Amino acid sequence: MKIGVFDSGLGGLAITRAIIDRLPEYDYIYLGDTKRVPYGNRSQETIHDFTAEALNFLFAADCQIVILACNTASAEALRKTQQEYLPAKYPSRRILGVIIPTVEAVAASGAQNVAVLATQSTVDSRAYWYEFERQSPATAVTNRPAPLLVPLIENDGLRYIDPVLGDYLQGLDAETLVLGCTHYSLIKDLVREKWKGSVFSQDEIVPDKLANYLKRHPEHESLLEKSGRYEFNVTDLTPGYQKLATQMFGSELVLRKVET
Repeated sequence: MKIGVFDSGLGGLAITRAIIDRLPEYDYIYLGDTKRVPYGNRSQETIHDFTAEALNFLFAADCQIVILACNTASAEALRKTQQEYLPAKYPSRRILGVIIPTVEAVAASGAQNVAVLATQSTVDSRAYWYEFERQSPATAVTNRPAPLLVPLIENDGLRYIDPVLGDYLQGLDAETLVLGCTHYSLIKDLVREKWKGSVFSQDEIVPDKLANYLKRHPEHESLLEKSGRYEFNVTDLTPGYQKLATQMFGSELVLRKVET
């Protein structure tokens, strides 16, 4: 069986690459819903429906574990898919999000004043606020929506990012910044040039968290194939997406268009 990674677009490729670098022996399947990106301005019901369709595809492709690399899906759909979707359809499989491990990493650093840069939907869900309240209640959390970043990243607009990012960071009073969207890992170096404190990027967090999960759950790890095969799927494919995929992944890869 395989490890699946799902994202609303191509941002999750950065996490996928980091996971492969950390755990190269396993087989992976990536799915990016490029046909309907971004998810950040969608309703909770729509996000859940889109996520369920992606999970259907990945579990049918023999995934034992699926990582919701999309923060919006993790915020809006993870709990419902774990509590309702899995027991009804795939009770022996597992779905993991990216918000809980991110908050774990930030809380472990001892940060007391945190700002989270994320999509509008993730901010509206208050998922990061609730998770910090659960894990580190003394931590002050500010959520800052950044709705233009994903469209710019997905549409070859990185040359326009600088002033937009500067506007989003303006006035944030925190010691630590969390990049609460996988797409933002592509601009983490620019963020670090502009941000005075520490910056947490999920491509630097999730791989070790997954490795620890597999170590703690041999009942799932033992089912995973170890032939080092990787497959990358998208729901819409253009030359621009292929170019961005190479940027996000850090090397050439072949995208395959699929229906979910």
